Amino acid sequence: MTAQKILIVEDEQPIREMIAFHLSRAGFETLEAENCREARELLADHQPDLALIDWMLPDMSGLELTRNLKRDKDNEDLAIIMLTARAEERDKVSGLEGGADDYITKPFSPRELVARIQAVLRRGGNSNDETLSAGVIQLDAAGHRVLTSGEEIRLGPTEYRLLHFLMTHAERVYSRTQLLDRVWGANVYVEERTVDVHVRRLRKALGESGADNYIQTVRGAGYRFSTRDV
Repeated sequence: MTAQKILIVEDEQPIREMIAFHLSRAGFETLEAENCREARELLADHQPDLALIDWMLPDMSGLELTRNLKRDKDNEDLAIIMLTARAEERDKVSGLEGGADDYITKPFSPRELVARIQAVLRRGGNSNDETLSAGVIQLDAAGHRVLTSGEEIRLGPTEYRLLHFLMTHAERVYSRTQLLDRVWGANVYVEERTVDVHVRRLRKALGESGADNYIQTVRGAGYRFSTRDV
């Protein structure tokens, strides 16, 4: 599997190198930029999966860069986490409203940073050009469409995310808690039984083409996606 690429936009070299070291240890490929101009060049040449952008940069603020990237068709789907020493609520709100997917205040632990990056990449589903096929199901991530036996079916956003996750992790069993973390997000607090409700809705939508039994219940363990033994 190709390592996911993280662009680190940070003008302080010791911080930038520290981040790159820990992300490399976590299995990521890293790119480094000390200003916005370098960041744009790396974005154009390497198309990273996520950018870590410091708020205070020498040629443009990280917030302004984030806003510009989100207005750029080539980068509008880029996952972005802002890094900053500005810890006030209004600054966090500005960062998130500017297009950042998450906001981490300095100082932070490398372990927390890696966990937050992994969470954002899971939420973002950075496989926007991906087409998944299994049995009679075809999931077109670029078009955000699901077809069964060639006919498009309508899914709610949560059912779509649930199906996408299970299809990209076929044959693996996930507990309700794990699905809540991976599909709903680690910071969303809902009851585990919510998973059962959305599984029922997903099965109902898939049922007309006979694909409902691809979503299998593993008693005492959770759910898996499989086209075997159906």
